[in-house]
Amino acid sequence: MANPNGLPKDFKTALLVLYIFIFIFGTLNVVLMSCMLQSQRHLSFTKVSVINLIAVHSFFLLTVPFRIYYYASNTGWPLGSDFCKFVSLMIHAHIYLAFIFYVSLLIVRYVELSNQRHKLEFHRTLHATIASATVWLIICGSVFPTISNYGNNQNNRDKHTDSTPCFHFRKALDDHRVKTLNYVLCTLVILVWSVLAFFQVYFLIKVIKAFGKATCQRQEFWAQLKNSVFLLVVFFSFVPYQGFRVYYVSVYDNTTGIPNTTEIPNTKEIRSTEEIHHINEVFLAVTAFSCFDMIVFAGRDVCKLINSRGWFNCL
Repeated sequence: MANPNGLPKDFKTALLVLYIFIFIFGTLNVVLMSCMLQSQRHLSFTKVSVINLIAVHSFFLLTVPFRIYYYASNTGWPLGSDFCKFVSLMIHAHIYLAFIFYVSLLIVRYVELSNQRHKLEFHRTLHATIASATVWLIICGSVFPTISNYGNNQNNRDKHTDSTPCFHFRKALDDHRVKTLNYVLCTLVILVWSVLAFFQVYFLIKVIKAFGKATCQRQEFWAQLKNSVFLLVVFFSFVPYQGFRVYYVSVYDNTTGIPNTTEIPNTKEIRSTEEIHHINEVFLAVTAFSCFDMIVFAGRDVCKLINSRGWFNCL
């Protein structure tokens, strides 16, 4: 049975649990990593990337309580369609901003591990600020205008109501340009991750061949292992959603009908469409698991920080 917000009870409960979990542990992740960065003096590329990741996660986490409220309530969205689009926009901006900083962080680490004599650093804070601002402007300039057009028809239809369903913007896929953009972004994310995974396997094999039985005692191996774990976090957070999104966009016409058609849609097809849309929302929520990235990536350093503060003994 559907709720006033248009979600079946099981999907609504799943999304509510996911976002509560994400908000609690995502906030913990941000706090721990902010404390860790205070002990680092040099303005390295890695540190700048981590600072930007913390900022990306923080801005997104500020919107999560509104999602929790929406899925926990038995009413629609009472905060207006414009704010609904903004909250929806933030999770998409979070995906692509975070992904770019992940890629830059991994590439820099690959370069540094290949040439350990030279550490890549920003010599001035201004340079780091300009580089970071450029990335933010490019992504936000691309994502914001696109998402801002989502749901315009829905807004005009419901502008006089006090509470309406939120995050229902799939009608934007009627525009072939939006569908093409979805295909391009999804393919690009999967392709870039695949290339990074290829190089990661190459570096691991290279280290194992170079040190043989002493591999586990070498710092180079553990650095590469840390990169591998980080790459897995990126994979489980982003790749499933991008892969399902391609399917979701590709079957849209087949399940909802092409605009201006006079054929009456089959009831089973409508149910299938709704279910696919709900599954897409769950995959979208899973992308926010990247908010736990630094706890996994710097697990040993986090343990040292916690232990130094005397919170508990970290084994």
